[in-house]
Amino acid sequence: MKIKEATFITSVASKDKFLKVDKPLIAICGKSNVGKSSLINMLANRKKLAKTSVTPGRTRLINYFDFGDFVLADLPGYGFAKVSKEEKKKWGQLLESFLATQDIKLVLSLVDIRHDPTGDDKMMIDYLYHYALPFILVATKADKLPKTKVKPRLKEIATSLCVGIGDLTASSAEKAIGKEEILEKIEQAILVEQEQIEEE
Repeated sequence: MKIKEATFITSVASKDKFLKVDKPLIAICGKSNVGKSSLINMLANRKKLAKTSVTPGRTRLINYFDFGDFVLADLPGYGFAKVSKEEKKKWGQLLESFLATQDIKLVLSLVDIRHDPTGDDKMMIDYLYHYALPFILVATKADKLPKTKVKPRLKEIATSLCVGIGDLTASSAEKAIGKEEILEKIEQAILVEQEQIEEE
């Protein structure tokens, strides 16, 4: 899959504003500062499509992007400590409502390869299983580790989250690692959807 052009569509702050899209919907989620915006920019071949920030917790809205063959929804980062409990609850409800009600073809669930998955990461995987959503795990910031340590870390993360090693993709926005593999999995998810429609 080649991304020829990607554009920002809109941001929404409540479930009554969720977009009805006429293209396959792909969602991206992860804890604050895990590298969601950087990954979006890598997939889009653009440096500033999604705004990156050194301050965790910047994504408080659901941001929609048109990638040509699909629409990508960037979900609010979770697990950010420096906000009120009320604000956290609000983000959590928005996130869960989106996962529960939208026709999502694939979720890219991000974890930082350098750290063990948090309780919030495990809760997110539980959500994805609960709603029977197809997902892949993307272990970001792989360039921060020596190459020899990447595969062992992937195995440790897979074990911690009770998923298969094949469900994990190492990625680095800095070095464009994992880009083709992630786009290929998105394409496969879209093709599965098209085949199901044709069979009906």
